[in-house]
Amino acid sequence: MQPEQTVPTSTTILVIGGGPAGSYAATALAREGFDVTLLEKEIFPRYHIGESMLPSCRPYLKFIDAEDRVRAYGFTVKPGAAVKLNQHKREGYTDFIALNPDNGAWNVVRSEFDELLLRHAQECGVRVCEGVAAIEITFKENDPHRPVSVDWRKQDDDETGGSITFEWLVDGSGRAGLMSTKYLKNRRFNKSLRNIAVWGYWRGALCYSPGTDRQNAPWFEALTDESGWAWFIPLHNGTVSVGVVLIETVYKDKKARWQESHGEFEASAFYEKQVELAPGLLKILGDARLKSDIKTAGDYSYFCDTHAGPGFRIIGDAGAFIDPFFSSGVHLAFTGALSAASSIAASIRGQCSELEAIKFHNGKVGSSYTRFLLVVLGVYKQIKAQEIPVMSDVNEDNFDRAFSALRPVIQGAADADPAVTEDEVQVTMDFCRNIFAPTDPKMYSEVAKRIPSSLLSPETPILDKNTIEKLAGMDDEVRHVLQEVNARKAIHVMYDARTHFTTEVMDGFCVRMERGRLGLVRA
Repeated sequence: MQPEQTVPTSTTILVIGGGPAGSYAATALAREGFDVTLLEKEIFPRYHIGESMLPSCRPYLKFIDAEDRVRAYGFTVKPGAAVKLNQHKREGYTDFIALNPDNGAWNVVRSEFDELLLRHAQECGVRVCEGVAAIEITFKENDPHRPVSVDWRKQDDDETGGSITFEWLVDGSGRAGLMSTKYLKNRRFNKSLRNIAVWGYWRGALCYSPGTDRQNAPWFEALTDESGWAWFIPLHNGTVSVGVVLIETVYKDKKARWQESHGEFEASAFYEKQVELAPGLLKILGDARLKSDIKTAGDYSYFCDTHAGPGFRIIGDAGAFIDPFFSSGVHLAFTGALSAASSIAASIRGQCSELEAIKFHNGKVGSSYTRFLLVVLGVYKQIKAQEIPVMSDVNEDNFDRAFSALRPVIQGAADADPAVTEDEVQVTMDFCRNIFAPTDPKMYSEVAKRIPSSLLSPETPILDKNTIEKLAGMDDEVRHVLQEVNARKAIHVMYDARTHFTTEVMDGFCVRMERGRLGLVRA
């Protein structure tokens, strides 16, 4: 148990929320010498879903000197990920460690991972106040868009509360999204990604690809009835997280039919019936037994059109959430957190105007979210085996920022039409979903013998669909490998945090990712 912190009456920077986004932003800012206070309504550890991470999280952790701490903790190493989208095809495998054995990610028990980051924040000088809920935000009288104070209350004592003033507010309040939902009222749900997640924890399962360098990788599989997908994520505590994500309308229909034929709804029996629709997962599950209650949550993807304003930044799930198929949650939390910390530091240090800092953060968060959104929408298009109208879910400016290098390829012209069309978004979805093409390291090795090695280089310009078809001819393996290599070029640009933040120009600025000098520099 950590010693209780008294909430101060004022601070330079107030962070709401102690999840990965809030902890990261607070840590990055405190390491720059700023006075940072963090309010977290729960007392850690606390349960949270979202257990599988991407290797891109490692350079983020390294920047705040937390990578070694996470590595040493003992979380299950994630060497890659197996993905099976079509029941009549083999699974694809994304190998994280083929080129670098130290590039693996982790599957984490979030209660432990999140607490580890929060304690690291404390050690870096953040004043962490747990069991304290942010209730109300007050704005400046002559500047109604600038927050200046927060009323707070102790979670276990309604009689204890107070107010804290600040110069900067970072809202990492999770799905509650205090700024977005209560004040800006700008949260917008993605119409094509309204799903329900149902999951539980098992013991005694087998593992994927035993005896190989892919051993114990997580498994993701489309359901045979095209109603959603399932996950299998091994954890270091001996359990396996097994979940099913169902399209909301299908979930409701299945539940109604279940109740008609079985009477009273039994969550565990219904859940296990859905798991049976993932035969590849069932095979890995083996003789495992369910050892937990069933958890259910609305898996609604959403986004807000403003993530920054005068004196505030919105990060993590407080501003946007995307379906977890791509395990992008913690990555996006860190991306928004570092963007917030950089843009706030830049404003304080006079490296840019506040308006420029606001535009930078809005652009950075928006483009990062849109990249993942198009991948996930492309996957759902394949799972459902039908066209999904998505134009209403895509912000044109963010699309243009996220896929500036890809748009000429998609449009087949050197100078892309500035107007984004439904057709272009659909083609981009098809292009990006190839990041899950059914390939593996052995296939890559064989294909490298049949085509020029330059075509497999990440430095080679993106190839369009017609060029890939011409090069592949009747060779499906060449087609799959080239499709995956080129899809990665549009997505993996943001995997190396240092390169991504220091070289990707956003509204005229990029990040100086250097401790003691964190901020923005003009491109």
